[in-house]
Amino acid sequence: MSLRVYSDRIVVVAEGQAICEYRRVFARSHDRLSRTVYDWRHYLAVVQRKPGALRNGAPFAEMPPAFRSLQQHLLKRPGGDREMVEILSLVLQHDEQVVLEAVKLALQAGVPTKIHILNLLHRLIDGTPLSTPTIPAPSALALTTEPQANVERYDALRRAREARHAS
Repeated sequence: MSLRVYSDRIVVVAEGQAICEYRRVFARSHDRLSRTVYDWRHYLAVVQRKPGALRNGAPFAEMPPAFRSLQQHLLKRPGGDREMVEILSLVLQHDEQVVLEAVKLALQAGVPTKIHILNLLHRLIDGTPLSTPTIPAPSALALTTEPQANVERYDALRRAREARHAS
């Protein structure tokens, strides 16, 4: 493994292949605070073991807006932090832009869940249409009489059951 340092970037190379690249950040003055640059992707292994670190972890403030919006939705539910980690971990196996597109589509549809995002992701990867065609219902299936709620029938069934149990 080697480190190649350039004026504008740092590249980590292993077996002749660049495995990661970082833009260099300089603080040219002693009176300015230095800046820490995070890459949230590098912390996925940590949050897979400890999903709670996702809530206040500084690296996750750097995520794209769609991921942060999804995080706000998911962290309101029990187990949402683990679900968010599983969605973020999809970028380890799939192109990040495709995962991001699936998240955006799920947010637009108002269904920000892991299952829906996985469904959209696989549709995007496979090239399957995202919207299902509208199929008109045959006229024979149309209701001619609107059903009416009849609580009297329910009460009669309940009284009959109580009478059976009482005897």
